[in-house]
Amino acid sequence: MCIGIPMQIVEVYEDGISGVVEAGGTKKHCFFMLIDNPKVGDYVLVHAGNAIAKLDEQEAKENVELIEQCLLGAKGATE
Repeated sequence: MCIGIPMQIVEVYEDGISGVVEAGGTKKHCFFMLIDNPKVGDYVLVHAGNAIAKLDEQEAKENVELIEQCLLGAKGATE
């Protein structure tokens, strides 16, 4: 199973195909070749260093909440 992480674009390099994304205070380099017209402020789903889909802000927040619930559930299962 693969998990994509919702992140926000904070920088698009001049090449237009890569830049920087951020989530939870963590910034990562990301490639944008699989999405159209990446812009600063866009939310994207990131897997293996690639933005694989654009998300609206609500979708991004819902995805973050689901991931947090899964992590909390996994933590509780090991205690």
